Amino acid sequence: MNTAVIINLLIQLVAGAAGGNGLGKMLQQFNLGPLGNTIAGAIGGLAGGSWLAPMITAGAGAAAASNTGMDLSAIAGSVVGGGVGGAVLTLIAGIVRKMFVGRAP
Repeated sequence: MNTAVIINLLIQLVAGAAGGNGLGKMLQQFNLGPLGNTIAGAIGGLAGGSWLAPMITAGAGAAAASNTGMDLSAIAGSVVGGGVGGAVLTLIAGIVRKMFVGRAP
């Protein structure tokens, strides 16, 4: 596996965990706790980074697409894609948890 791919995956994991914890702090009703937010965010960061990062870096032009090394657009795409993916999956998991658990008395 290429080191640039591994670095992008690690960036997506960390950004996803940060996005999940950020969403948990902002929307307390969907908070899964620190560990739950981190796990859901990291998984969402990988998924979101895989889907969103190519779309984000596509705006950088064909030169970035032909470059196989690490560049600023690839890092930015991984950070944004991972953060958004982590926040979205944490939100979905929080909504599902709230539906099953219901309101506390």
